Amino acid sequence: MLLLAVLLFGDSSHVVQLAVSPQESVSVTVAGAGAGEPVVLVPGLFGSAFGYRHLIPLLVGAGYQAIVFEPLGVGTSARPERADYSLSAQAERLATVLDTLHVRQAVIIGHDIGAAIAFRLAYRRPDLVRAIVSLEGGPAEAAATPGFRRAMRFAPWIKMFGGYGRVRREIRRSLVASSGDTSWVSDAVVDGYTTGAAHNFDGTLKAYVRMAHAREPERLVPHLAEILCPVRLVVGSAPHSGGIPAAEVRVLAARLPAFTVDTVSGAGHFLYEEQPQAVFAAIERAETAPARPPK
Repeated sequence: MLLLAVLLFGDSSHVVQLAVSPQESVSVTVAGAGAGEPVVLVPGLFGSAFGYRHLIPLLVGAGYQAIVFEPLGVGTSARPERADYSLSAQAERLATVLDTLHVRQAVIIGHDIGAAIAFRLAYRRPDLVRAIVSLEGGPAEAAATPGFRRAMRFAPWIKMFGGYGRVRREIRRSLVASSGDTSWVSDAVVDGYTTGAAHNFDGTLKAYVRMAHAREPERLVPHLAEILCPVRLVVGSAPHSGGIPAAEVRVLAARLPAFTVDTVSGAGHFLYEEQPQAVFAAIERAETAPARPPK
């Protein structure tokens, strides 16, 4: 445990595989001094710590401790075939990681489906969450959208007739379609986003199939009113795919006690890639916002 503490809380960035159960481990990246206010970054299904490479130096430079939690099956985390890939289970794993690191009252940044993990953590373990910044993420009730589930029916065919190369091309097209400013999408960036899948392509496909069929033990929306910490939704104004539906924004506005929306001009879905300074500014605003006192 002492060695783990040295690795995690040194002055530079460190990545460790942290066991959250006897059969499961998740990738955790920690950067910045251990005494800094914690900011926890949770990527979506196709993200990783790599995606926050521009945002982390801004956080560390401002004195925060940046922690990236890659959910099971995402990035370089493990991909056990028979694991529970529900969003509720992912929130429990995040709680285990924060308990292990002795982190409390963190600002949680969730991109896309990562926001749904953050919302579940907030009402289950309010002691761990000071504020939430959702980057185009809504109150998802499943780990995979209906479109994702339909696509995963073809997973065996993807492996047989194209494999990793085809997936890589599809990811590049998806990144471009989801962005307002596409100049950040390069071959090196696509490599960074697909490294985890490339190391264990079979495991990735199997994990995605499990995500597509995962069932949540309870719905999220009825619990949104229990989230008393400030929640700030950040959306991009440029036309792009993958954004949060207007209906989900209305649900958040109606149910959350302390809710604010920020719009980043000209940005798309990958706000932290296109305009990391704007995301950093939203984090600073969320970190200083007052919580809603319980009734």
